[in-house]
Amino acid sequence: MSDRYTPQSGDPSFDVESYELDLSYRVRVNRLEGRAIVNAIAAQPLPSFSLDFIGLRASRVRVDGDRRTTFRQSQRTLRVTPPAPLRAGEAFSVDIAYAGAPAPRRTRWGAIGWEELEDGALVASQPIGAPTWFPCNDRPDDRASYRITLRTDAPYTPIATGVRTSVGRTGGLTTAIFESRVPTATYLVAAHIGMYRETVLYGPVPITLAHPAALAAPVRAAFADVPRMLQVFADAFGAYPQEACTIVITPDELEIPLEAQGLATFGANHLDAASHRLVAHELAHQWFGNSVGLARWEDIWLNEGFACYAEWIWSEASGGVTADHLARWHHARLKGMPQDLLITDPGPDRMFDDVIYKRGALTLHALRTTIGDAAFFDLLRAWTGRHRHSLVTTDDFRALVAGTGQSGLLEQWIDRLPLPALP
Repeated sequence: MSDRYTPQSGDPSFDVESYELDLSYRVRVNRLEGRAIVNAIAAQPLPSFSLDFIGLRASRVRVDGDRRTTFRQSQRTLRVTPPAPLRAGEAFSVDIAYAGAPAPRRTRWGAIGWEELEDGALVASQPIGAPTWFPCNDRPDDRASYRITLRTDAPYTPIATGVRTSVGRTGGLTTAIFESRVPTATYLVAAHIGMYRETVLYGPVPITLAHPAALAAPVRAAFADVPRMLQVFADAFGAYPQEACTIVITPDELEIPLEAQGLATFGANHLDAASHRLVAHELAHQWFGNSVGLARWEDIWLNEGFACYAEWIWSEASGGVTADHLARWHHARLKGMPQDLLITDPGPDRMFDDVIYKRGALTLHALRTTIGDAAFFDLLRAWTGRHRHSLVTTDDFRALVAGTGQSGLLEQWIDRLPLPALP
């Protein structure tokens, strides 16, 4: 069934195995031309099915190459009817040609999706922005592999989710190909177009910084600790789980940083010391959210609470304020606020509320304080190891915590409204 927080997105009647995207983007005129091949398996008999697709126009659709395929496009979806109904369990391929001027979609969470910059573009898809640039089954639980060919005007650098397997220039255009073999949710697929230079840092894995040439020095200074940060997180959470580690710094200021699979995005306004915690937060999502992924949006605390606690772990490990001090400061602040948000089911309007982040992190600190550091970090590594590149719900975390004998403590923190006292 569709996710109840985003009921108008996604089609549960089929599951995607892979996407092949071939995209050309002209910066000056904001023109995107694309071809998407969606390889999927029918979950039930399918006389027709829907792909999420917004703001762009499909010109040709073929199921398994058959010209008798028909399609109908509405404001939010592309309805496809194959020449003959598909059987449950049958593999099929949908080939869509499309074009238009991509733009964010308006949602209850603000404008989300493909976004023009002053000189380039980026994608900010969480939670339902992916259909603004490719037709997809936009469900958090429908993860797939990707092959993305991204082509743009030669002065610009194309960047996308995955490992870059080739790059070249012909006819005034730069073409780069990116492949991602790990299961990736549609909202975690990213694309960037900009005047970027690349700087490589070396830590547990190579880290590529893509940035404007004019920001080279401040970028190197702002992200100098990333190799050490990744090592701290690898020790705490297990080995870095992604195929790539790319950080894009845009010339524009951004309201908030953005995470994607194997990639994080920051604005030119995130190069100060105060933004260090944001760097830690976005990198921690490579474990929590991008590897250990959500089966449903109502459990978003498993992404944000864990990434927030990673900020506190980094602060402590880097000689800053201890996690315990941060936990008690934030606990005092939350105690003075209304106790009206259940973090295991905040509702769609409040799924990105800061209380989700902080109370989720406090839940982890309460566990850590109760069972001790050794058992706590064993618990985190077991969480990321057992569920590496798979989907989870809060019940999966309950089952893990049950092994520590602290189910009652967990219930107090995540299933009840009043804020418990910290141990």
